[in-house]
Amino acid sequence: MTTAKTRIRIGSAPDSWGVWFPDDPRQVPWQRFLDEVAEAGYGWIELGPYGYLPTDPVRLAEETGKRELRVSAGTVFTGLHHGPAVWDKTWAHVSEVAALTRATGAGHLVVIPSFWRDDKTGAVLEDSTLTATQWRDLAGQTERLARELRDLFGLRIVVHPHADTHIDSEENVARFLDATDPDLVNLCLDTGHYAYCGGDSVKLIETYGERIGYLHLKQVDPEVLAQVRAEELPFGPAVARGVMCEPPSGVPALEPVLAAAQALDVNLFAIVEQDMYPCEPDRPLPVAERTRAFLRSCGA
Repeated sequence: MTTAKTRIRIGSAPDSWGVWFPDDPRQVPWQRFLDEVAEAGYGWIELGPYGYLPTDPVRLAEETGKRELRVSAGTVFTGLHHGPAVWDKTWAHVSEVAALTRATGAGHLVVIPSFWRDDKTGAVLEDSTLTATQWRDLAGQTERLARELRDLFGLRIVVHPHADTHIDSEENVARFLDATDPDLVNLCLDTGHYAYCGGDSVKLIETYGERIGYLHLKQVDPEVLAQVRAEELPFGPAVARGVMCEPPSGVPALEPVLAAAQALDVNLFAIVEQDMYPCEPDRPLPVAERTRAFLRSCGA
């Protein structure tokens, strides 16, 4: 018998409807996303790219409220390894997203590191390996961001290891965690990205359990991933090829991940992110419904 995952709160995100940008003609309108995510059986959502959903807090509350949806987190991209020189520009964007996130009643901000190569073209933007100085800046500036968001907005940051960024592999995730204050900085463990970069999510939860503050649930198709690695594809084209697949057809198996997360005995959001940009507008809803049913079969 599957044990009920009583400490896990399941949600979804605009990403699961093929939304990567605030405005893109290949994406479904935000009204359709909200309608369908509620129809698929999810009670929690993330804001997605800032500007996709309404940025007026009153309007957003009306639109989510009438669909019985609640917001778990906002999301920002940052390049904090560039040091204090990028702080003002970073804070201008982050504080805007943080204000909306706080207004929704959410308590988390998902922080994604900037990409070292272009997500679409594959053009190399900077070295894929950080210098010792850049690691110090990344750790120090992330802690600074965490303090500011905590003190000014009451938000907790959860840093999201991500393909084609400097926080990706087991080695780099461990280095980042070891360099940052656990009272300030926790992880958003994305099971798909971590597997994409060779990591073991269950092992990470068991090793750094006190640093797991949030989950993104997704799976990787191992056969497509092998092609991606062989061809050195950037993440965007890899997604278009189908590297992130519908559960439970890929890796990692999600029931052991959820069991390990439940064993931490803390309340955790587990937000489904089915990377599928770009996609046909009728594709996301049935995938979301099947995924919700699968997660219920896992006790979540």
